[in-house]
Amino acid sequence: MVNSRAFARFPRIGTLAVAAAAFMALAAPASAQEFKAGDLTVEQPWSRATPAGAQVAAGYMVIRNAGSAPDRLMAVESGISGKAEIHTMAVDDKGVMTMRMVEGGLEIPAGGTVELKPGGYHLMFIGLKAPPKEGEPFAATLSFEKAGPVAVEFAVTGMAGGAPAGMGGAMKHGG
Repeated sequence: MVNSRAFARFPRIGTLAVAAAAFMALAAPASAQEFKAGDLTVEQPWSRATPAGAQVAAGYMVIRNAGSAPDRLMAVESGISGKAEIHTMAVDDKGVMTMRMVEGGLEIPAGGTVELKPGGYHLMFIGLKAPPKEGEPFAATLSFEKAGPVAVEFAVTGMAGGAPAGMGGAMKHGG
């Protein structure tokens, strides 16, 4: 609890301290997880920790295009894996959730937003050299058709006790 007498004696210092604390709390997370290139903004890239021996990890984010022309995410590279691909999830005619590589890149519409999330579009880091660990971010480069390369950093969350929504159950990987 704040001593009101002390605060009354030093109103400027108290006000500055509160303002500085509020600024740091609000500004740091936003700037740490937002990456810009031209009209594109990549927000909150994240991945989940994987168990030892896992060969793949997924990556998620939001990509916003403030421009008047579409752009396209063409490729992904990261030192954590041998290769990385852009994937989508869909239910096939047998009711089985399937994962496929997106051919020709992922369009980011003019003035639009694309969310890469569990159960939908996502990045697949294949042939992991080191498993992502909770609290240890990793770097990647997203290559866009018009905006060019964008260096990003993926935050790594815990495994959260299982597969993300939409990715559990019957699933096959193929094209």
